[in-house]
Amino acid sequence: MKADTSDRHPLGLAVLAFTEGCERFSFYGMQALLALYMLDFLPRPGAIESVPGLAGLRAAIRFVYGTQTTTSLAAQIFGLYTAGVYLTPVLGSLLADRWLGRTRAVITGCVLMVAGHFAMAFQAGFVVALLLLVCGCGLVKGNIAAQVGGLYADHDPRRTDAFQIFAFAIAVGVIVAPVVCGTLGERLGWHFGFAAAGTGMLVSIFIYLAGRRSLPPEPRAVRTGARPKLTRRDWRVLAAQGVLALILAVAFINNDQIYAFYPVWARDSADLTILGWRMPVTWLVSFDALTTTILLPLVVLFWRALARRGVVPHELAKIAGGIACGALAPLVLAAACLVAARTGVKVSLPILIMFHIVNGLAFVNIYPIGLALVSRTAPAGLNATMVGVFYLLFVGTNLMVGWLGALYGTVPNAIFWFLHAGLVALAALTLLALYRPLRHALD
Repeated sequence: MKADTSDRHPLGLAVLAFTEGCERFSFYGMQALLALYMLDFLPRPGAIESVPGLAGLRAAIRFVYGTQTTTSLAAQIFGLYTAGVYLTPVLGSLLADRWLGRTRAVITGCVLMVAGHFAMAFQAGFVVALLLLVCGCGLVKGNIAAQVGGLYADHDPRRTDAFQIFAFAIAVGVIVAPVVCGTLGERLGWHFGFAAAGTGMLVSIFIYLAGRRSLPPEPRAVRTGARPKLTRRDWRVLAAQGVLALILAVAFINNDQIYAFYPVWARDSADLTILGWRMPVTWLVSFDALTTTILLPLVVLFWRALARRGVVPHELAKIAGGIACGALAPLVLAAACLVAARTGVKVSLPILIMFHIVNGLAFVNIYPIGLALVSRTAPAGLNATMVGVFYLLFVGTNLMVGWLGALYGTVPNAIFWFLHAGLVALAALTLLALYRPLRHALD
């Protein structure tokens, strides 16, 4: 693809960004309700036995992890589901790179996700819905992000901006999702919220199909059936990306806990009353996304201002700074929990706002920059696959989130958040220690 030196982005970026924004609306709308729904539903007598496959899933979790309380069972199911969502993009991306092509893979995945969301609207469809959503996400996530990278030449300076715009669209979807789906779920009934998420997925399919002609062409390997040969440098890049993925898996535990047991903690420990009105706890997820949306363009402008002065930090340096910032976010909550334990007063909204600001600064310097780095450095014939591998890091993240979530209520709240801070700080120190060899391998 010929490089374009203009500042304008291709129409395909808007199509992919709007598609992903609606898809994330559906995904996070459902996810914002999932832990709360399970904690409301699972304790009911006979509830587990009434859902096909759920008793077997509980037995498998007990076999691996031992006897489970209702809270720990919900945490493990949540962790396994979200880990599956990020495990399947590797297979979905391989299918696209080798046989389906990215466009057909995304369309197929969207259809599966529509079916999954509407299955969640029925209690008996719970397990089937989770399976459909996992498979659908696997076909969508890596391939649609790889299509964003396919709009630009390898060294096009607009590539990083494009992924930040892409992340902005995701953030907008996450802002709206808990307000709409969460409010419907908490106030009218869980299944109304799940049905609203399915509607958002239908809009996503419509946008993608309507803008199909503006998408990048399929890679040559898909059109010809050729299998790309990897060079020694390619293997070095793949190894470096694998190490980076392991580090980022730990770095993201704060962010992913926001969609798991952070709302449960906030429901129990925070004062969500505003002028006599109690805010739905799922709105905190929206606020987190709103914070990210506001911070993202500000951070982009900050890095551009530095670039104009001749200061252009490497992507790894930006990511390392983001992870270090991320280690501070749960410390805010841990300190608030210590004060609350001594005073008996619930954690205030300003403390939660501070947490989301610090976490947002970390996220905007890790996720879009990391995704752009992987897309820039991955071998051409395996670009979608390596984007899928990037999402694979969230498998480890969500398994850790499930493990940490299972500790909720069994350890003091301050310890719960100190554990998050310590793990993220360890990830920051590891990246700093490996910074030079990773940069050498990726450049």
